[in-house]
Amino acid sequence: MASGARDAEGSVAILAKVFAIFACGLAGLAAILWTLERLGAPASVLAPLCVFVPLAAYVLLGVLARTGDPIQVNVAGRAVPAAWNGMAAGAGFVSASSVFGLAGALYLLGYDGLAYGLGSAGGFVLAGLLIAPFLRKSGAETLPDFFAARYGLQARLLAAFILMCCSFALIVVEISAAGLVASRFLAVPFAWAVLALAAAAALTSIFGGMKAVTAAQVAQYAVLIVGYLVPILMLAARKHGLSLPQISYGAALDEITRLETGMLEKGLADAKTMKPHATAFLQLDAANFYALILCSMIGAASLPHVLTRYLTARSVRDARFSAPWALIFVLPVLLTAPAYAAFAKAEVYALIESGTRFASLPAWMEPYSRLDLVHIHGVSLKMLDEAIAAVRAGATDIAGVAAYLKSEASSTLAAWSELKVPAKAAVLDVAKQAAGFAPEQKWEAFRHTILPAAALAAGNKTGLLTQGALAVDPGAVIFASMEIAGMPILLAGLLVAGGMAAALATANGLLIAMGSVLGYDIYYRLLDRDAAAPRRLLATRAALLAVAGLAACAAVARPPDLFALAGAAVSLAGAGLFPALVLGIWWKRANAWGAVAGMAAGAALCLYYFAGTRYFAVDFYEVWSHVSNASEAAARKFTVLKGAWEAAQGETKAAAWTALEAHARGTAAGPGVANWFGIQNVSSALFGLPLGVLVVVVVSLLTPRPSLTANSFVEAIRRPSGEPPILKAGD
Repeated sequence: MASGARDAEGSVAILAKVFAIFACGLAGLAAILWTLERLGAPASVLAPLCVFVPLAAYVLLGVLARTGDPIQVNVAGRAVPAAWNGMAAGAGFVSASSVFGLAGALYLLGYDGLAYGLGSAGGFVLAGLLIAPFLRKSGAETLPDFFAARYGLQARLLAAFILMCCSFALIVVEISAAGLVASRFLAVPFAWAVLALAAAAALTSIFGGMKAVTAAQVAQYAVLIVGYLVPILMLAARKHGLSLPQISYGAALDEITRLETGMLEKGLADAKTMKPHATAFLQLDAANFYALILCSMIGAASLPHVLTRYLTARSVRDARFSAPWALIFVLPVLLTAPAYAAFAKAEVYALIESGTRFASLPAWMEPYSRLDLVHIHGVSLKMLDEAIAAVRAGATDIAGVAAYLKSEASSTLAAWSELKVPAKAAVLDVAKQAAGFAPEQKWEAFRHTILPAAALAAGNKTGLLTQGALAVDPGAVIFASMEIAGMPILLAGLLVAGGMAAALATANGLLIAMGSVLGYDIYYRLLDRDAAAPRRLLATRAALLAVAGLAACAAVARPPDLFALAGAAVSLAGAGLFPALVLGIWWKRANAWGAVAGMAAGAALCLYYFAGTRYFAVDFYEVWSHVSNASEAAARKFTVLKGAWEAAQGETKAAAWTALEAHARGTAAGPGVANWFGIQNVSSALFGLPLGVLVVVVVSLLTPRPSLTANSFVEAIRRPSGEPPILKAGD
């Protein structure tokens, strides 16, 4: 006991020093960068320092925390105090997809985007009440280890499979989102940025495992919270005086309302399509709003890399209080994201309402259009670059460009297919002339030739930027807000440093969770029970490196719609793990048959609904049209579009299919006709979760009762005192 107390005291001292050093170090770095900026240092010098100095520090911290003890690698020696464990859990949960994506969702959805934050906050409450202390009392080293002790070998394998699926999807999202920001900020190829971030995450985790990850996540929280809050504080001070942005953004909401009215009066917005930012249930109806809250809540309580953090707590009591501490550390991000969204939207709407002509578009739009993150009437500089490549490859007409895009740039093909013929012709004409153009010449041709043609094709005869014409990718909103407002490069650098810290904190947690599952649950517990500690560690580290490499390769492929992919992973965790996990703690009658069947059913239905409505929407609707909420008009339109596709030939067939699929799938602002009862696919756990619970209960009641050992296990984990029961339990 005395040794354990000394270990805990040592952990407190070390983590406090790590947090203080990184917080002060970031402040010192900011002061140095501010001085260099005042002295006239170029952005090409300042930007790399903002990114690479913290990255190098995380890797160094990971090396210094190296260990050869499997308990330290898997669960940090079970010596992490509640507050610091909560900070690490908060850093791992926030993620780059939250730092950048949450503000983007709020920008896109307005009031309705609050569902993400409300659900995330509720998830920590659920975890603290229903899961965390009991998971810690079990003595498990990994999440599948708990399932094995409660249900047996099959449950271990299925839990490991679900954990690997949702964790791999999340790490790809994190590395992709962070790589996108890094490539924009540092002006380096996206692939290089992704590989550098994946390498940093692996090097931070591989030597010290969870011990190193805990220290790194505490450091990363210090960086992310400073990097996230300081820029918005400065932006709020510039616009509204010395006030907290979480309070003063109400003025930005009033400004947005005024600008919305002005755009409507000037004919720069369409009352039929514009959704007022501060009005509820316009982007999401009430059913989808509350479904999203519920799925976000269940998913946040079930995320494997967050649940694993509760296993590192030094006691059952600390595990219970780790969840509320995590919520405290996450709240600053959840409460600040609406301010970022409101400030960015006010700036964009002010640009539109003032009557901006295409020839006078601001400079900040150019790099984002080049990255395909800003579209105007469906076109972007990225599309022009792809058309230039098609011309160089021998394309001479619109059909040739489409053929090139189909084989070499499929991500651009959908947007190209949706353009009107005059817009395509304008892009092709410029592409034929622009092969030798410098970047600024391409931007000039894009504004003066392509945009007017695309606007006329879309029915915009004003020559002005309109609300319906401009589409900003949600992932770019928070980063672009600094450039839109004309803030110094230092503040953008701090924001990038915070986003990188959030991405690596989540990536570190996901990597060690997956590495531990492969090294401990698969290799040690199933393949080689006699493996000595060095061999176990070698297996874990090899698995960690393999996962990092595979994730980097998947991220380089640039999966579309990262925010939807993250939502699908969260829903999968909620539908696949939550029912068997919670019932395994709170219902002694749950048995192995029921748990395995419930996990498989919940996860399968969740994946089926998400994939069916997103990637096979046309077929999904034809099978399930009787439970779709499609109106008669929408159903007739589907029939007309399908008939047009069947009758079309050549390039028009691809365009007809794109229109049909878009009508079936819908958009981020609302589901298409392919749905069950109008529920969006990001909330697919709404169907998988109740099915999982039902199957666990029904199958458990229809099959033999659990063994006395399993019942004793449940009773033991509910008692705060006593030895961890898993020491006597096996598969």
